[in-house]
Amino acid sequence: MKTTIVIKTIVLMTLVVDGISRAYAKHREGKYKGTHWWGIAKAGEPNNLAPMTPGLMLMDSSSLTLLRNKQRRLIREHPGVLQAISRGVNMALQECQHQFRNRRWNCSTKNFLTGKNLFGKIVDRGFRETAFIYAITSAGVTHAVSRACAEGVIETCTCDTTHQRRGPYIQNSVPGVKDWEWGGCSDNIDFGYKFSRMFVDTGERGRSLREKMNLHNNEAGRMHVQSEMKQECKCHGMSGSCTVKTCWMRLPIFRSIGDNLKDRFDGASRVMVGNAGGLRRMRSDDNTPNSHYEQEQQQEQPQDQLTQQQPQQNGGGGGVRGRGRRRGGGRNRYNFQLKPYDPDLKAPGTKDLVYLETSPGFCDPNPRLGVLGTHGRQCNETSLGLDGCDLMCCGRGHKTHQALVSERCNCTFLWCCEVKCSVCQYRKTVNTCQ
Repeated sequence: MKTTIVIKTIVLMTLVVDGISRAYAKHREGKYKGTHWWGIAKAGEPNNLAPMTPGLMLMDSSSLTLLRNKQRRLIREHPGVLQAISRGVNMALQECQHQFRNRRWNCSTKNFLTGKNLFGKIVDRGFRETAFIYAITSAGVTHAVSRACAEGVIETCTCDTTHQRRGPYIQNSVPGVKDWEWGGCSDNIDFGYKFSRMFVDTGERGRSLREKMNLHNNEAGRMHVQSEMKQECKCHGMSGSCTVKTCWMRLPIFRSIGDNLKDRFDGASRVMVGNAGGLRRMRSDDNTPNSHYEQEQQQEQPQDQLTQQQPQQNGGGGGVRGRGRRRGGGRNRYNFQLKPYDPDLKAPGTKDLVYLETSPGFCDPNPRLGVLGTHGRQCNETSLGLDGCDLMCCGRGHKTHQALVSERCNCTFLWCCEVKCSVCQYRKTVNTCQ
């Protein structure tokens, strides 16, 4: 009799735990539905381009379902920004797959379906890989929007001309002679940074630890773009002389941002919320202050609705303003301090990536987490690194076979204007994990 009662109790407890787990999973899936906007990368497909207007993208019904109301409003108020967002997400996706091409988790994406996440179920968990996805997509949107302003793609912003108000740079050694002066067309990082905050951070109110993790990593991605801005110059004068030298600020290539974020991924911090709120400040290893946050604290005023500055009112650069302070949103979202899970480690800086849970091994398929495993993945038989067959195959061994590879070769340029190539075939040794 007692045995029967114990068995029934165990079965009942199992059903209760399973029900709670399913409810939590369903709640978690809905909670992070804001990341569905990543699927807007499909807006760049040929069937979503206006036939009579090259470069103009159409917002079809499937794309609209990916966006929240605020995101749709931002796209309507800034014509041309959809193209930049789509390009930014595609850059982030390609960079993610490049950086992790030799890892067990290789930033794989599922065939996109409406309402499903582009990166799969892994983003439902607070893994280190999730942190990189959030940071690289936020950086991609910031980079693409800032560049699109300078290229004239977005109607509500132009080049950043704020530097030109500073006047020429004069060397002390030659009084009255200017070494160089601001000019050209600087990439509008101010507009791109603020727009990325408004668009990417939609739905992240910062109320839970997971939302704080998302906000921190989104901000880290943006700050890496901002801090990597470089000055470029060009000389003007007769016969190649440098009589006049003009300079402007230029965004770095996105590969350098991906490299930096990959380094931060390798040194990411596991975190928890600190007891005291406190504004996140730049640590000693981060040399660039969070100027955008400080500017918003000083300049941005509460408004009832999203408004936009005209280029003439912002030095030709355009601008984006958000809603004022409100419960659980606005600038209060960024007013927190994360502390390390291990109290012996230093607190993460604003450029560091943070995560909540230890990542799985990614060796075997796990549909619940969206993990594909490494079965059938190619590996390097001679490498001792992460791309080597020993680590990539998780000790299962690997198979070796010969593959016939075809590629273009012996290419020549024919006047005018054609490139003619031959097709060369050779055998290549391929190692795949069992």
